[in-house]
Amino acid sequence: MRYLHTMIRVNDLEKSLAFYCQILGLSEVNRIESEEGRFTLVYLAAPLDKYSATRVEAPTLELTYNWESEEYTGGRNFGHLAFEVDDIYVFCQNLMTAGVVINRPPRDGYMAFIRSPDAISIELLQKGKRLEPQEPWVSMENIGSW
Repeated sequence: MRYLHTMIRVNDLEKSLAFYCQILGLSEVNRIESEEGRFTLVYLAAPLDKYSATRVEAPTLELTYNWESEEYTGGRNFGHLAFEVDDIYVFCQNLMTAGVVINRPPRDGYMAFIRSPDAISIELLQKGKRLEPQEPWVSMENIGSW
């Protein structure tokens, strides 16, 4: 068995692609448009995952955009996506600079949580050993739900 992808439904495909690709750094590796089904599927991969034009060797994130307007609620009920990062402090600072709220700051040098434009909870984990706790992260409070 091989883990293939995680699917989430999005309300605004362009806004979601900007978030996942431009801010988080994922890349689009496949797109399927279904005129009959009235939906678009976009598959994204992380920068260090192996993929080519014909084969993806790591899990992907599938963004499902239904062309008919629909309100999705309970994004937190989904659970979360998890990504490993090289330096959690630098990564979180870059997110904040881009206007992303850090809902659970990396006070412990290891874990942080943010939310996507569609309220999907995203866990960020420090690669390897946790970093030494440092300011301003240690003093930051949680914001909202994550």
